[in-house]
Amino acid sequence: MSAEQYSTIRLILGDQLNLKHSWFENQDPSTLHVLAELREEATYTRHHIQKVAAFFLAMTKFSEELHESGHNVLHLSLDETTEYADACSLLTALASKYSVTRFEYQHPDEHRLRESLQALDIPGVEIQAYDTEHFLVPFEQLERLFKRGRAHRMESFYRQQRKVHDILMDGDSPEGGQWNYDKSNRKTISAQELARIPAPLLFTNDVSKILKRLEKHEIPTIGTRSVLIDFPVDRDQSLRLLDYFCEHCLPKFGDYQDAMTGQSEHAWSLCHSRLSFSLNTKMLHPREVINAVVASYNAGQADITQAEGFIRQIMGWREFVRGMYWGNMPEYASMNYLNATDQLPGYFWTGETDMNCVHHAVTQSLDHAYAHHIHRLMVTGQLGLLAGIDPEEMDAWYLGIYADAIEWVQLPNTRGMSQYADGGLIASKPYAASGNYINKMSDYCRSCKYNVKSRSDADACPFNSLYWAFMNQHRSRFENNPRMKMAYVTWDRFDEQSRNAVLNRAQFCLEHLEEL
Repeated sequence: MSAEQYSTIRLILGDQLNLKHSWFENQDPSTLHVLAELREEATYTRHHIQKVAAFFLAMTKFSEELHESGHNVLHLSLDETTEYADACSLLTALASKYSVTRFEYQHPDEHRLRESLQALDIPGVEIQAYDTEHFLVPFEQLERLFKRGRAHRMESFYRQQRKVHDILMDGDSPEGGQWNYDKSNRKTISAQELARIPAPLLFTNDVSKILKRLEKHEIPTIGTRSVLIDFPVDRDQSLRLLDYFCEHCLPKFGDYQDAMTGQSEHAWSLCHSRLSFSLNTKMLHPREVINAVVASYNAGQADITQAEGFIRQIMGWREFVRGMYWGNMPEYASMNYLNATDQLPGYFWTGETDMNCVHHAVTQSLDHAYAHHIHRLMVTGQLGLLAGIDPEEMDAWYLGIYADAIEWVQLPNTRGMSQYADGGLIASKPYAASGNYINKMSDYCRSCKYNVKSRSDADACPFNSLYWAFMNQHRSRFENNPRMKMAYVTWDRFDEQSRNAVLNRAQFCLEHLEEL
C-alpha cells in the first residue's frame, strides 16, 4: 500500500501491547499502526538496560504479530527517530508524510504522556482517544472512587471489587469466611522448604541488536548488561509464564510472598509470579490472570490462602494504586510530607554495602531488573524512609531499575506506601521497622557484619537506631496514631542514657550512610 492511501494513524505505546484490544478485531487497509523507539522515552529517567531492551523487543514482537494478523504496521527503531524530540513531533511528521485525516491513540497510563497527547494539535487531522481496555476499573469511574486529596484504603476498595467481579465470593460473603488471609502470608522459609522452591521459568530472548542501538545512540542505563534477557516479551511467553506460575509457584505463593533469603540460587524469584512486566505492558489482562488463579484454586491445586493472597495483589493493590495515581496527579509527584532531602547513597547503584539485606536487594535488582515487594518496601524503601532520602531520588531509582516500573504504579508505591511522602493518603502509617522485621522475614542477618540484636553498639544494625531516631524525630506527627502508640510506649521505657546512645548511633549512621 502506498503512503497516500492511509487515512488514519494509530499510535501504540510500549506499554499498550494488547493483542485483544478491539482495535485489532478487523483489518482496515486505510489504517497504519505506529510503534516507535524514542530517545525521550528511553531517557526520561535512567533505566535498567534490561528494562529498555525488554520494552524494545516486546514492541518488535508485537509489531510482527500485528503484521502477521493482516494489519498495517510501521515500527520505527532509534535509528529512524533520532530527529524527533518526542512522540508528538514524530506524529506530526507522520501525519504530513501520509496525508492522514485522522489520528487515534489509546489513553496513556502516565500523566506526562497523557497531557502531551491531549495537547497535540495537527491541522486538518481529527484526533480521537480510546480506552486501553485493560484495567478492571474503567478510567471514567476513578474520579468517583478516588477523591483528590482524600485518604483511601486498599482493603475496602478490594472488597468492593471482589463483589463487583464476583471473585472468591459465596453470595455476598467472601469464600472461606475471610476477606483477607494476609496473616497467613508471612511465613519464613525453612531449609527443607527452600530446597523445594521451584526454579523460575526463564526465557532466552536475544537483545544483542537492541543493545548495539542503545550503545550507538548513547542511551544512559544502569544495571547488568545481558545479551539474553529472561523476561517474557510476547503474549505466548507471557501465557507460558502464567501457566507455570499456577502449576509450580502458586501452591506456596501466599505462604512465602513476604519471605527473603540469600541461601538459594532462586532467592530472587522464590514463588513469585514475575508476571508484572507482562501485565504492565498489557500482554496479559488482569482478569485472565485472576481467572487462571481461581481455576487452579477450584481444581484443588492451591488453597484459598495462596489464591487470595495473589488476587489481592492484582485486583486489590494494582487497581488501587492506579486509582490513587490518577486521583491525585500531578500534585502527587511532588509530595514530601516528611520533608526528606538527603541523597541516595551510592551503593544503590552498585550493591556494595555491608548491610547484607540491602546488598542482596540491590544486587538482585541490578542483576535481574526485578525484586519482589518486600525487598522494595521493607529493605530499600525502608532505608530511604528512615534515612530521610529525598522522595524524588527514590522515585527515580525505582522507576529506572525495575522492568515493570511505569509511573502510574511506581509513584504511589514509592511516595505513598514506601516513603509516606503523601502524608497517609495511601497508608495509615509509615512502613517503618527495626532490623527485627528483616531478621524475622529473612536469613540475611545471620551472615551480616552488623548485629541485629544491638541498637547502639558500634556494630549495631543501622536499621535499629535509624528506626528509633525516625520515630523520635517525627513524634509530633505519629504518636497519636493508634497503630504506632505502642512504639512510643516502648521508646519512653528506655532510660535517658539508652535513648541518647541510640540517637548517637543513628546520627553516626546518617553521617556515614555512604560507608555502611
